[in-house]
Amino acid sequence: MKLSGVELRRIRMPLVSPFRTSFGTDVDREVLLVRVFGDEAEGWGECVASAEPLYSAEYVNGAEQVIRDHLLPRLPADVTARGLGAAFAPVRGHPMAKAAVEMAVLDAELRASGLSYAAYLGATRTRVPAGVSVGIMDTLPELLDAVDAYLAQGYARIKLKIEPGWDLEPVRAVRERFGDILLQVDANAAYTRTDLRHLAKLDPFDLLLIEQPLPEEDLLGHARLAEALTTAICLDESIVSARSAADAITLGACSIVNVKAGRVGGYLEARRIHDVCVAHGLPVWCGGMLETGLGRAANLAFAALPGCTLPGDVSASDRYYTQDITEPFLLRDGMMRVPDGPGLGVEPLPDVLDDLTESSDTVDLRAR
Repeated sequence: MKLSGVELRRIRMPLVSPFRTSFGTDVDREVLLVRVFGDEAEGWGECVASAEPLYSAEYVNGAEQVIRDHLLPRLPADVTARGLGAAFAPVRGHPMAKAAVEMAVLDAELRASGLSYAAYLGATRTRVPAGVSVGIMDTLPELLDAVDAYLAQGYARIKLKIEPGWDLEPVRAVRERFGDILLQVDANAAYTRTDLRHLAKLDPFDLLLIEQPLPEEDLLGHARLAEALTTAICLDESIVSARSAADAITLGACSIVNVKAGRVGGYLEARRIHDVCVAHGLPVWCGGMLETGLGRAANLAFAALPGCTLPGDVSASDRYYTQDITEPFLLRDGMMRVPDGPGLGVEPLPDVLDDLTESSDTVDLRAR
């Protein structure tokens, strides 16, 4: 496919309520969208980098610069999504920037061929169970009210964000109030090896998993933690490629893997990580990064793969936004529908997109 241009569009999405994790609080989301203009179809990508380099080293302003100055000049004249890995290899790191471009190119390719993201990735389901992530709250009653509301909406699994000082009591309160629900926690690397005994106190609560308790580079620490705890260790930030997943599995650092396509450089590498985990008998689930309807559509396609046997963070649009940029994704009986139209199967609503746009610039590729 030949590309004539690439649009880089910045939008700002207000959240329905502040979302607090161990590394910060979001009240809105700055989003970088990538739109490619192909000779047969257009395609959309979404960069999941945050405004600040807190979840990872990447941040949205930096991602836009990397795409503009270093990735777009390396796009081949005849581009394919599968060829981007080699084309972008000289640029070290920046997986979220690379993933946004790959997502857009793959969307255009699949729209031109009439194939859906789900079919291309190898999805085996048309609906997937939806989990929801619950941020750190000011009080336990506030947390219990939030969990109660999400369960009433039908979410199949609850994930609690935790940090030192907000871990044992919130988990105990939720377990005592709601009983035998699917419950897991996510630390976003907020603990250290010295917290091993403290984290072991979570074992009696029968959690599905503890997600990324230690810093991302500490695979050995996670392996030691996995030996000491009965609760399963799930890695998120530590898994940046299929190779790192294989290494973590070999070391015994995890028994479950959370896959976020942006974190690993795109959905093609995400599929390879899925396959590595399946080969080793590890369950996989799809993580979330407060995506708009574009990123949510791609995540749902990934969540429908056969190895994704745990509910992912593929919540309905209204979990985070009063107005999504696509037609909203709805929760039905605890399940989310996997789009089956060509490409992502969804497109931005023009009027909504324009209202939320803060800047837009198109890079002309025809003069190269």
